[in-house]
Amino acid sequence: MGRDVIIACDFSSKEEVLHFLSKFEKEKPFVKIGMELFYAEGPEIVKTIKKMGHKIFLDLKLHDIPNTVKKSMSVLSGLDVDMCNVHASGTKAMMSAALEGLRRADGTRPLLIAVTQLTSTSEDVMRQELLIDEPIEKTVMHYAKNTMEAGLDGVVCSPLEAEAVHRICGEAFLTITPGVRFADGDVGDQKRVTTPEKAKELGSDYIVVGRPITQAADPVAAYLRCVKEFVG
Repeated sequence: MGRDVIIACDFSSKEEVLHFLSKFEKEKPFVKIGMELFYAEGPEIVKTIKKMGHKIFLDLKLHDIPNTVKKSMSVLSGLDVDMCNVHASGTKAMMSAALEGLRRADGTRPLLIAVTQLTSTSEDVMRQELLIDEPIEKTVMHYAKNTMEAGLDGVVCSPLEAEAVHRICGEAFLTITPGVRFADGDVGDQKRVTTPEKAKELGSDYIVVGRPITQAADPVAAYLRCVKEFVG
């Protein structure tokens, strides 16, 4: 499986996201649809973007009791998305249930990954607010191991953690990494960030890039720069 750049389409309306995607006349980038857009427009926006030829990472980060997550994933699998996710902190039982719900009648399913720790979370916040006293890297690795044991395909983690995740969970276990910015760009509200080139060096399988592309003066050029730096 080759590396890929996923554009985080964090827009609030159908009009905004379709206007943005219309700029890509030749390319059909892999796109992430998050909570804001999904809650604003519902499942139809997923179907619309899929019909346009894009792969879709539906980023809803499910976290609930196993049975509820299983039933929810069964609904989402019908949208023909390519990737979706849950929170690893929801337990192995919940992750396994999510996997069961995703399987379609023909045996196929989207990739299922789990969020370890959000890239906006610092070690200080973990200790002070979440009462997690273990170092952030140890926590991420523990969550990644739980995710692998539950049968999922990979985790969302910082690019800075991708190498260690592969070391513990194997090269085939996917690392999907947000927190990527160009060397000459603004880091925004992300705490643990790196560049596309460095993410490649660290072993990221997918990078998720939002504002450096969506808010660029020339989004297509920014996307192609990102692909060149990350994929080569």
